[in-house]
Amino acid sequence: MTALSKTKMVPSEDKLDHLIAEFATCAVANVSDNLDRLRGAKGIKPFHRAGVMVGRALTIKVVPGSNGFIHRALDIVKPGEILVVDGGGYCDRALIGEIMVAIAKSRGAAGYVIDGAIRDIDNISSNDFPVFARDFIHMGPYKDGPGAINIPVSIGGMMVHPGDIIMGDADGVVAIAPQEAETLLANTRAQQKKEEEILASVAAGTYTGAYAK
Repeated sequence: MTALSKTKMVPSEDKLDHLIAEFATCAVANVSDNLDRLRGAKGIKPFHRAGVMVGRALTIKVVPGSNGFIHRALDIVKPGEILVVDGGGYCDRALIGEIMVAIAKSRGAAGYVIDGAIRDIDNISSNDFPVFARDFIHMGPYKDGPGAINIPVSIGGMMVHPGDIIMGDADGVVAIAPQEAETLLANTRAQQKKEEEILASVAAGTYTGAYAK
C-alpha cells in the first residue's frame, strides 16, 4: 500500500465521470486497504436491499434531529450526487424516511449517507436506492434547525469534502479526494488482481501462505 498525495491535479469532469464508473466495479474493502486502512466511516451501514453506491458528495451539516437543510439540499442536488449528511451521530430522531428517499431518487441522486438515524425501514430495505446510516428509529425530525450545505463534514469520524467521490457497499462507506482517485483506482485494481490469483491458488491447492506475510 502506498500513501496517496493530495497535491495532484484534480481530473477533468469527464475523467472523474470515468473514474466513478470504474470505482463502481470495485470493493470498498479493497479501496480502504489502498488508503492505508486509515480512512472510512465507522458505524455507518447500508439499510437498502442491495447494490454499490458511487457518486460525488453533496455535503450537508444539520443540528441533531433537524432535517430542514436536507430539504434544501434536495432542491439543488444534481444527478449522480450523494447526499452526505453530518447529523452528529444523533439517533433519537430520524432525519429521512420513505418520502425523502423518493424525492432524492426522482431527482437523480445516487444515494444518502446519514450520520444519524432514518426511518421507514420496511420500505427502504425492500428497495435498491442506496441509503447508509447509523441507525433507525420511528420518531421523526424537526425542520427548523440551522445548518449548512457544501462544507466539509464528518461522517462516522471520516472527513468528507464537497465533491469527494463517495463509495458504499455492504462493508460500509469511504470517501476519495478527486485528486487521488486515478492513482487509487490503479492500486485497487492491482490488489484485486492479486487477490484473484490467491483465490485461484487456494482452489487449486497450491496456496503457500505468502499473502499473510
